[in-house]
Amino acid sequence: MVVFPQSVSQRPISRRQALLAGAVGLGAVELGAFGQFAGRWLQAAATQPAALSARPKSVILIFNCGAPSHLDLWDPKPNATDTVRGPFHTISTNVPGIQVSELLPRMATRADKLAIVRTLHHQHTQHNSGMYWSIVGRPYRIDNTLINPSRADHPSFGTLVGWLSQRESQRNGAPPYVITPSPHCDSFQYITPGQFGGCLGPRFDPFVVNADPNAKQFKVPNLGRLIEVPAERLADRRHLLSQLERASAADCTASRDYQTNRAEALALMTTGRAGEAFDLSREPNHVRDRYGRHPWGQSHLLARRLIEAGTRFVTTVNGPSIVWDTHKDNFNLLKNQLVPPMEQAFAALLDDLAERGLLETTLVIWMGDFGRTPVINKDAGRDHWPDCYSMVLAGCGVPGGQVIGESDSTAAFPLHRPVSPADIHATVFRLLGFDSRQITYQSADGRPIPLSDGTPVPELL
Repeated sequence: MVVFPQSVSQRPISRRQALLAGAVGLGAVELGAFGQFAGRWLQAAATQPAALSARPKSVILIFNCGAPSHLDLWDPKPNATDTVRGPFHTISTNVPGIQVSELLPRMATRADKLAIVRTLHHQHTQHNSGMYWSIVGRPYRIDNTLINPSRADHPSFGTLVGWLSQRESQRNGAPPYVITPSPHCDSFQYITPGQFGGCLGPRFDPFVVNADPNAKQFKVPNLGRLIEVPAERLADRRHLLSQLERASAADCTASRDYQTNRAEALALMTTGRAGEAFDLSREPNHVRDRYGRHPWGQSHLLARRLIEAGTRFVTTVNGPSIVWDTHKDNFNLLKNQLVPPMEQAFAALLDDLAERGLLETTLVIWMGDFGRTPVINKDAGRDHWPDCYSMVLAGCGVPGGQVIGESDSTAAFPLHRPVSPADIHATVFRLLGFDSRQITYQSADGRPIPLSDGTPVPELL
């Protein structure tokens, strides 16, 4: 069983609790569990000041929990010894001079859309802290796997993109930040910090699907009006709530904005727009087959539907727990279990976004916790290696057909053009139209923290 922070769980509240909470609590009862979530992120727009203007762009993060081997995918070393290079051959791509592993034939034909960064690096060697550094752009206070989220965490770039969209009062009827099918985690007992609201508060927690989109009966609950509450009864409740608020609520901008936000949430619940975005049965079978009838493929398809509906950041987690942690049998696992569904879904997503005219405004990021050791261990596996690894970006104006950085002869360390996670984060914010050094949020101890301490990578802009 996956255990989430209390704010993420969808626990029903009693009528007595709602009445004690006052008018806002009554509104939460009207809307059900999703309404409580929607109320949090819609309310946030009324409490945040106006932000710098930004282009309406979105992000899909494909995250490989457990850390895929960079040597066996994006940064092969065909001239290294067999104790380093492994059994896979290197193949050419549709961009002269760029080669990748034979495990990536689909991506080889789409290299003109890809920017491959081969010199990403940090210093955390454990999964949860490594994932934190990757998605937050800052080191965790300890390098450990046995950690869980807290309200002291710095927020991930997914959380911050949702926060920024709410600061701009971009209320389009879709949750700003969604994770599918399940959160980053080392195990179902230890959930990666940073991916929730952290120091920004529970109203900025993502909407976690926490279900298999490939399941036959897949349906996200609580996205529509409760069956036992007819439309007429809901209208009566809304009228009663408005009367209570007129009698008790302060006449201030925040109060008026909150009422507007709740009205939009109610419209969301009654029109069914969010439910439609999560309803994969609306997709033709050939489209679903194109992505792959597996959790990764259907999560990528769900990400595209959410982006179309107005969600600003979607994380698709490729694997339950740390399935890419190939300490043993690395090569068989990559070839027969891990890479084929990942590559199928990745290629389908890029093609589908491009065909729909969405790739120009959607940044697609492929990354993991860190890389794997250059030297193959005694169990035909590779161990943790954060000193040099690869990631891939596409879309949103990123120039494709290029490799950024060069690793040494065994892909152990950056040789030229090292890039940090903070630099990637600064780049992402710049691509979305934000100055990561000028916009700050407040840490748990009250300090102003910039979106990123990194420097945007010019080759990606």
